[in-house]
Amino acid sequence: MLYAILCYHDEDFVGSWTREQDAAVMQKLAVVQDRLTRQGRLGPVARLLPTTSATTLRKDEPAVVLDGPYAETKEQLLGFYIVDCKNLDEAVEVARDLGAANPGGAYEIRPVGVFAPGSAAT
Repeated sequence: MLYAILCYHDEDFVGSWTREQDAAVMQKLAVVQDRLTRQGRLGPVARLLPTTSATTLRKDEPAVVLDGPYAETKEQLLGFYIVDCKNLDEAVEVARDLGAANPGGAYEIRPVGVFAPGSAAT
C-alpha cells in the first residue's frame, strides 16, 4: 500500500535556519531516505518552495486565482514523501524515523488511493 507522509512545520522557523542547520537536517533525512530506497519502498519526495511562491485556485463560480496559500495556519505543508508500506503501523514507523531526523511540526499520514507515476522528468 502506498502512503503519503505530508510534512508540516512552521515555515518561518524552518526558513530561519542557517544553510548549515538546513544541510544538517537534510543529511539526517537522507539517512532515512537512503534506507527506504535500498528497501525499494521510497517513491517521490518533494520539498515545496515557501508559501510566498504559492498560487491558489478557488473553485468558486467563476473560479478565482489568488496569490499565496489558501489557509492561514500556524504550520505549513513543506513537502511530502510517498512510501510503500505493508500497513499503517509501518507507515507510522517511517514517519517516526523522519520525525527523529527533523523534530518539530507534524507528519500527516494518508493512504494513496490512486497512483499514476506520471511522465514528468525529475
